[in-house]
Amino acid sequence: MSINLNPVYVIIAINSLITFYCFNRPSLFDRLKFQVKTIANGEYYRLISSGFLHVDFTHLLFNMITLYFFGDVVVSSFGVFIFYLIYFFCLIGGGVIGYQFHKKEPFYSAVGASGAVTGILYVSILLRPEMQMMILPIPFPIPAYWVGIGYMIYSIYGIQKPFGNIGHSAHFGGAISGLLTIIILSPWVALREPFIMILMILPVLYLIYLMRNRN
Repeated sequence: MSINLNPVYVIIAINSLITFYCFNRPSLFDRLKFQVKTIANGEYYRLISSGFLHVDFTHLLFNMITLYFFGDVVVSSFGVFIFYLIYFFCLIGGGVIGYQFHKKEPFYSAVGASGAVTGILYVSILLRPEMQMMILPIPFPIPAYWVGIGYMIYSIYGIQKPFGNIGHSAHFGGAISGLLTIIILSPWVALREPFIMILMILPVLYLIYLMRNRN
């Protein structure tokens, strides 16, 4: 008898287990987190391992709720295997772009599934632009793409006014990876919804502007 596990739940479970396990193990947390200096010295595994750590329960909850709401759209559109490929492609993309963004800051460190989640968010919204969401305390449904834009505005704020070890710059890499995924797997989406595509690209362009000014 085969067991079909929803990959969204699998990713949420793995993130939760690793995060909680590392909460009271600071030495392990330090070995797995994203850090520019150690990655430059060849510890590339941190590009992936840091994506399964979170600074606290709120950070974990924010990322996992976002993944929960949007992940199934990607699964239903592309299947389980492609979902995993997209998730890890966006996770690594977020780490690589985050490294490029902070490469002149050797002691910069960060954790979180932000890159992967942002990529899934972008892919799902571009696939289903008609989606509506209820966000408290707003008393009426709003288009899901506004949620995506708001998520990126939050990322821009976090980059400009950093707090904690949250990898806000990884959102940028995840967004770019998500856009590339759509262009490769569903190129007709950009033609079908050009207005929404432009709205989703604008925060990315602003982040590119910020990145150029930092370098």
